[in-house]
Amino acid sequence: MLLIATNTTYQINDDIRDREVRLIGEDGEQLGILSSADALKTAVERRLDLVKISPQANPPVCKIMDYGKYKFEQGKRDKEARRNQHIVEIKEVRLSPGIGAHDFGWKLDDGKRFLQQGDRLKVTVVFRGREMAHTNIGEDLLKKFAGECDEIATVDKNPKLEGRRMSMFLSPRINKSDVKAAKAKSQAEAAPKPEETPEAK
Repeated sequence: MLLIATNTTYQINDDIRDREVRLIGEDGEQLGILSSADALKTAVERRLDLVKISPQANPPVCKIMDYGKYKFEQGKRDKEARRNQHIVEIKEVRLSPGIGAHDFGWKLDDGKRFLQQGDRLKVTVVFRGREMAHTNIGEDLLKKFAGECDEIATVDKNPKLEGRRMSMFLSPRINKSDVKAAKAKSQAEAAPKPEETPEAK
């Protein structure tokens, strides 16, 4: 089966001016090397188009096809692919070196939710004042966070200090069906709930 690259502009019919081309029929059969005029004549006789699909070849390769139908079907495939594509975002969770266990748990839950939705996660520890003297505390905190997420994420970039911020990047290691389920759950939780109707007395 001959594959044609997408998002490409092709020369078709009278625009093809090469002295000779290698011609492929609509069903993939090899029709040999013909002049451009004879190749176009063959396509016209079959009420189809002549499309140059491999201009760099020697001689260039042309295929007989219904170009309008091909473009229509390709457009549908591209639209479907875009609809199913998950756009990866980078979410961020910020911590402080002196964060308490309770607040750390909240931040961890947020981070896990982002990862389960298929997004990358940036975890940042912000140092203030004299905290800069104890950046090792921030690094330990980030490593602890990564360890808690080990089942659902991998470390993309290890903790790195830039100015007063130390950041680490995590990427999800879950499959697409899990991502869709997590997205659906998140949207359902965010949707406004209908008001309960009072029971009739």
